[in-house]
Order: sequence, then structure tokens, then C-alpha cells
Amino acid sequence: MRRLIVNADDFGLTPGVNRAIVEGHERGIVTSTTLMANSSAFEEAAKMAASLPRLSVGCHVMLVDGKPLLNPAQVPTLVVQDPVRVRATGSGAADQDCFRFPEGFGRVASHALRGRLSAEQITAEATAQIRKLQVHGIRVSHLDTHKHTHILFRVLEPLLRAAQACGVPAIRNPFPPLRPLGLAHLLRRPRLWKRYSGLKFLRRGAEKFRRAVAAAGMVTTDGTLGMVVTGALDERLLKAILGSIPPGTWEFVCHPGYNDRDLAGVRTRLRESRAQELQLLTSPEARQILEKNGVELISYLDLGVSSQ
Repeated sequence: MRRLIVNADDFGLTPGVNRAIVEGHERGIVTSTTLMANSSAFEEAAKMAASLPRLSVGCHVMLVDGKPLLNPAQVPTLVVQDPVRVRATGSGAADQDCFRFPEGFGRVASHALRGRLSAEQITAEATAQIRKLQVHGIRVSHLDTHKHTHILFRVLEPLLRAAQACGVPAIRNPFPPLRPLGLAHLLRRPRLWKRYSGLKFLRRGAEKFRRAVAAAGMVTTDGTLGMVVTGALDERLLKAILGSIPPGTWEFVCHPGYNDRDLAGVRTRLRESRAQELQLLTSPEARQILEKNGVELISYLDLGVSSQ
């Protein structure tokens, strides 16, 4: 049995990303999405979600590349000063708007490994983000994190506590299968090989992750596809991934969107690739590949439910 969840990250990032995710669901193979509680297009995304009962909506917990929902004074170990904003204020003392999460996975990982992140503050901020979705009437089906920070155990544990407190039943398993892509594809693309090597190193924590999720009374998939090719997905890579899904239940991570004026004002490395992904996800070939290989499309609402 092969089952696949196709999850579009970054719902709420911009109106163009919102529109693309809805199109990917209605015209393509997107079955789930994760919504950013502290994003500029959140309100629009929440309204869209209300009209899409078959789209499962989770919380895309932000601990990097954005601002916290809580007052920075409540989560001091999670934020850093934004020097550009500090200079713009023209004062020595930084106000609340001068603090934001660090940029990128690396700095959060460094702080986590050095024990500089407060578990209680992670739980508090994640809970605030989940609750915001629930207040807007969204049944939060699952959690994941921006830049996959919950692959770090010191982020995962407090995140699981937030999920339990909010009644969220599932979480993304960020670990890839042993062979997410054929060797030939990796050798032809050095950048993908570098990313694969990093994920392979981190994969040693996969079993510990599954035990922690089970102990929290939550469910997850067998792992995640697509992380290696984020920002580089093309037709050949999509066919290679969808055509070689291992037995079990897996998640394919994608980032459809429109590379428009709104996106130009956002801190993200994914720009042209978002429009390319939308085209691929809505192509007839994508669904045909899944059908040919006997892969059942499901959403996070179906996770834990056996295939009939």
C-alpha cells in the first residue's frame, strides 16, 4: 500500500501564494496545506480555508524568518534584534518591532545545540500560533515548521507539548526515505547532492523522532519527500519522486505560488520555483503517475485511517 499527502507550505505568505495553493488543491494534487499564523495574508488564507472542506489545514509554526505572535519580551531566547529596524528607529533602545526570529535554519540549530533556546518559550509561541488558527475557525489537522526546525529534538519536544495542549493530532515527519532520489539525479545536480548529504546525516534521529511522537499520543507519516528538491523541482524530478514512492504513507512537501510584486517584498529564496511547482502540481501527468503506480492521494485528515 502506498499513500501520499501532498502538502503545500507557506499558506498565508502572500495573496499570490494563497491563490496558487487553492488552485493546486482544486485543479491539481495538493491535499493539505500549512498556514503561517504570523503572515501578512493570514486573514485571506483563513477565509479561503473555510470554503475548502476537503483541504486539510495545519499550522506552519514559525521560529525562523518572521516575527513572533507573543511580545518579544515573553520569548527572548527565540528572537534577535533586526539591525536594519534598529537603525531606522534612530534610537539606541530597540522597541518591540526591532525583534524578529533569526534568519535560516543554521542559527536556530546552533542555539538549540548550545541549549540557548527555552523549551517553555517555544511551547508558548507555538501554542499562540496554533490558537490563532483555531480562533479563526480552522480545524488544525497537523503541525510542521518553517525550515523544518522540528527536526531538532530540542525544538520537537516543546512543539509536541503545544500540539497536545491544543488538541492537534498529527505532525510532519521531516525525515526522508533512505533513497529519496536515484543516484543519477543527485550526481547530475551537485546542489541536490549537498542537501541530500545533510539530510542523510540528520536522518540518524528518525527513530527517536517516531518514539517521541508516539509517546505524545500523536501520529505521523513514514517520512517526507521533496525536501531534497525544494527550489529545484522540475518535470523530470517530479516524475522520479512520484514514480518511486516506497510502501507506506508519505508526505510530499511543495511550495506553489506566484512570483509577483507581493512576493518580491518577502524574505524567501523561493521565487521563480513557486510558479514552476504550481504548473507541475496541476499538470495531468502528476495525477497520471500516481494512478499508474497505485498511489492513493490522502490528506492529514485521513492520517491514521486505514485504506479501504
